Amino acid sequence: MSLRLQVNLIITTLLAVFASALIGLQIENTRRSVHDEILGANTVAGQLLSRMQWIEDYGGLAGMTDFLQQVGRIRANEIELRDGEGTLIYKSPAPTYKAGRVAPKWYSALVTPPLESKEINLPIGQIRLKADASRAVLDGWDELRPTLWIVLAGFVLSNVLIYTLMGRALRPLDKLFVALRHVAEGDYSTRLTGLRGREGRQISESFNHMAQSVQDSLEAKRMAREAEQALAQNREFTHAIQERIELERAAISRELHDELGQQVTAIKSVGLAIARRAAGNDASIEESARLVMQCADNIYDGMHRMIAELRPLVLDQFGLYDALRDLLADCQLRHPELSIVATLPEALDSPQDAMATAVYRIIQEALTNALRHARATRIEVAVAIHADTLELEVRDNGSGQISAFHNTGHYGLAGMRERVQVLNGHFQLEQCEPSGIAVRVRLPLTTQNNHA
Repeated sequence: MSLRLQVNLIITTLLAVFASALIGLQIENTRRSVHDEILGANTVAGQLLSRMQWIEDYGGLAGMTDFLQQVGRIRANEIELRDGEGTLIYKSPAPTYKAGRVAPKWYSALVTPPLESKEINLPIGQIRLKADASRAVLDGWDELRPTLWIVLAGFVLSNVLIYTLMGRALRPLDKLFVALRHVAEGDYSTRLTGLRGREGRQISESFNHMAQSVQDSLEAKRMAREAEQALAQNREFTHAIQERIELERAAISRELHDELGQQVTAIKSVGLAIARRAAGNDASIEESARLVMQCADNIYDGMHRMIAELRPLVLDQFGLYDALRDLLADCQLRHPELSIVATLPEALDSPQDAMATAVYRIIQEALTNALRHARATRIEVAVAIHADTLELEVRDNGSGQISAFHNTGHYGLAGMRERVQVLNGHFQLEQCEPSGIAVRVRLPLTTQNNHA
């Protein structure tokens, strides 16, 4: 059911209630008036007829009949005269007032008062007096009928007028429905214009604001999807670059170990041979040969440090557990004043290459930051493997501040975060008390298969 029809039915119901109350009030007034009139006329007629004993004594039933015929019809009453055997001798003539017309039965039943007939017993007969409200009821009906026609005409005209005005008042809703249908079909550029009145302007402003908000939200979601896709592509690209860098580092480290290592060993062997041959013969040559051997040892040590930084061979040969132990041992060797506390489970050999490389590089970078920038004297390294996650934490007591990492130039931190994000992990920095920084990383083990 339309809103227009609902409002019209409500107003029609109210009008019907008002009209019914008005008609009911008039019917009630007519009923009281008829009751008072009939009661009064019946009382007067009864008192008159009760004094007719002398007429009976003087003229008998014939005299009483003649008297009643001369009196004629008494308003609002019907008179019957019967002899001692009950035979009808006289009956009041039919009313001449509005003769031939009667009020509707339903109306008569509503306004006719319930009055009982009166009987006057005489020695030679009986007079019966019966109230007749038909003329008074007919008068009331004649008064009510114009009111009914006026109410009916007003009722019909009011409904037509209200229906028409409601159609005009609700016309903006048609435009609103059309606009909503367009929005539902995906046309979010739809706008409402031309609505009159304060409510129309409010509807237009509210709808246009809603449509603009939906359009902006969809545009923002579209841009977010595009940004998310671009970010995912960038991460895949970054992951590919990191893998390529690791492959190149591994190749360079192998070349350094195999080629340069052999050359340095050869140089050292030649220097040793020269030193032995010159021993006791030429001290200067022997000293130069030993300097060559010392330089070869320095080159060999530096080469091994470069190999460890490029790609630790132990990571490929023995796994993450041994690689981290070697990393920490080398750090302790180069910094004897440093206190390192490590918690490394042997189950660290289980992560595959991508995650193992990420864990190694993150710990390596965290150690470098703690020593180079924060001048830490104590570093705690803890790695734990759970059912579906790998968690690591590197905590130091240095002078580093998280606020300083927001400045430009901290590419190591960005590299750690990027490695974690590529593996769909969680990266967190925490300022420790009284000093130091904790690096916390959580990596899902389920992602290792995706990047293997």
